[in-house]
Amino acid sequence: MKKDSEALIEEAEGAVVDSIAETMDLYGITPSTGRLFARMYFKHQPMTLDDMKDDLGMSKPSMSIAVRNLQEVSIVKKVWQKGSRKDAFTAEKNFFKYFSHFFGNKWEREAKLNLSAIEYAEEKLQEVIDDESTEEELKERARKDYNQLEEYRKYCKWLERLADSIESGEIFEFLPIEEEK
Repeated sequence: MKKDSEALIEEAEGAVVDSIAETMDLYGITPSTGRLFARMYFKHQPMTLDDMKDDLGMSKPSMSIAVRNLQEVSIVKKVWQKGSRKDAFTAEKNFFKYFSHFFGNKWEREAKLNLSAIEYAEEKLQEVIDDESTEEELKERARKDYNQLEEYRKYCKWLERLADSIESGEIFEFLPIEEEK
């Protein structure tokens, strides 16, 4: 019975590992690195690079690169283990925390970068609009661009507020994490 139970657990874990590995491209993670994260997710203790190598059958340098990539997106962290000189790593188990960190940072970056570009562009367009020597056709184009950028600014400001609400956790007041019934 133990063998059957173990096989069922491995089958269940394998189904989730496969789906996580397949969807990690959304986060800029390759399927093989996603598979590593998913395998680590089901480990209930930290893993060394040797543990990972043995578990996935990949080379130690490949494991090292994959772990570094996962650390960069804050989904794996290095942990200290008493009595061990080897680096050990653990996967983030809280997907809400990971989602908040990952997308919050991406959206905040998008908003700030684009708002800066909008401000710069609007200054240049305003120069064209205010220049009395500019042809009316070009002034009209500049006005249309300026107005269009105002609409884009609304989106970027909304995105900035969304990122802030994720960072602060306020989003969960509007869209609470529901317990399954």
